Amino acid sequence: MPEIDIAALSRTILASTFILTFLFGAVLQRTHFCTMGAVSDIVNMGDWTRMRMWGLAIGVAMIGTSALAAGGYIDPTKTIYAASKLSWLSALVGGLMFGFGMVLASGCGSKTLVRIGAGNLKSLVVFVFLGLSAYMTLRGLFGVIRVNTVDAVALTLPTTQDLPSVLAHASGMSRATLQVGIALVVGGALVIWALAGRGLRTFDNLLGGLAVGLIIVAMWYVSGHLGYVAEDPNTLEELFVASNSGRMESLSFVAPYAYTLDWLMMFSDKSKVLTIGIVSVFGVVAGAAAYALVTRTFRWEGFGNAEDVGNHLVGGVLMGAGGVTALGCTIGQGLSGVSTLAIGSFIALAGILLGSVLGFRYQIWRLERMI
Repeated sequence: MPEIDIAALSRTILASTFILTFLFGAVLQRTHFCTMGAVSDIVNMGDWTRMRMWGLAIGVAMIGTSALAAGGYIDPTKTIYAASKLSWLSALVGGLMFGFGMVLASGCGSKTLVRIGAGNLKSLVVFVFLGLSAYMTLRGLFGVIRVNTVDAVALTLPTTQDLPSVLAHASGMSRATLQVGIALVVGGALVIWALAGRGLRTFDNLLGGLAVGLIIVAMWYVSGHLGYVAEDPNTLEELFVASNSGRMESLSFVAPYAYTLDWLMMFSDKSKVLTIGIVSVFGVVAGAAAYALVTRTFRWEGFGNAEDVGNHLVGGVLMGAGGVTALGCTIGQGLSGVSTLAIGSFIALAGILLGSVLGFRYQIWRLERMI
C-alpha cells in the first residue's frame, strides 16, 4: 500500500471546503436563505415560502447523504451526531437558547457570516461574542455548567442514535435498507411539500433550496470519503483529515467560530492548524462578500441604539452557548445532523424552531409595551 501524504491530502480537503463554502456564502447572499427569516415570515406575515426553501434543502440533504451511504462512500454513523449517548435535554435546551439568541442577533451562525461579508458591522460583534461564548461552553466556565446540568441527563442506546440503526436493532431489518427507505420517505415528503408551494417556484428560491442541500452532501463526501484514511501512518488509527471533532464533518457554524478565534489569536503556535470548520468560516464570508461587491449590494451597517447593541451581544452569547450545548446550529443540526437521520438532531431542530418563535413573541411583546 503506497504511503499517504496527509499534508497534501489536508490541503486538498481544505481547498475543496473553501470552494464549497464560498459558493454557500454567495448562494445565501443572493437567495436570502435564512432559517430565522423563514420563521419570521411565518410569524409576522403567514408566508411559508422561505420555510419551504429550507424544507427543500433538508429533503435534498437527506436523500443525497443516504445515497452516498448506500453507495459505500460514507458511513453516517461516524459523525458527532450519531453517538450512542442521546443527550436529549442538551439538544432541547441548547436548541431553545440558540433559537432565541438568533432572533436577538438578527440571524443564525451562517447568516451572521453572510452579513459580515455584506458589510454588517453588527454581525462582526456577534461573531466575536458567539465565538467567545462557544469556546467557554466547549472548555471554560459554561462548559462546566453544561456538563454538570443538562449533559448529565441522557439515554444510552444499544446502537448509535440514528433512526436507521435504532430501527434496525429493534426490528432486525437491514440498516442500509432503512437508511435509504427513511430518507426517501421523509426527505421525499419534504421535497414534495416544498415544491407544492407556488411561491417557491422561482429561480432564486429553487437555487437556495437545491444548492444548500447539495453543498451539505458534497461536504459529507469531501470529509467522509476524500478525507477518510483507514489507517493514519503516524498513529495507525482511523483518521478524518482536517476534522476538529476527529469524525466526519459537514457544515456547522458554532464551534468553528471558537476554533477560528483560537487560530487567529494563537497563529504563531504551529500546533494550531487550519481545519474544515475554520476554513468554512472564511469561505462563507468571502463568498458573500464577493457576491455583494459584484452586485453592488455591499453596504456598511452599524448599531441603531444601545438596546440594539444589547440584543446582539446577548443573542451572540446565547447562540454560542446554546449551539455547543445542542451540538450544532440551524445548519449544523438542522441540515447536517438531520441529513444523517440522528434522533438528537431532530430534537435540537425542534428546540431551535421553538426558541425562535419565542424570540419573535418576545420582540412583539417589547414593541407593544413601547407603544
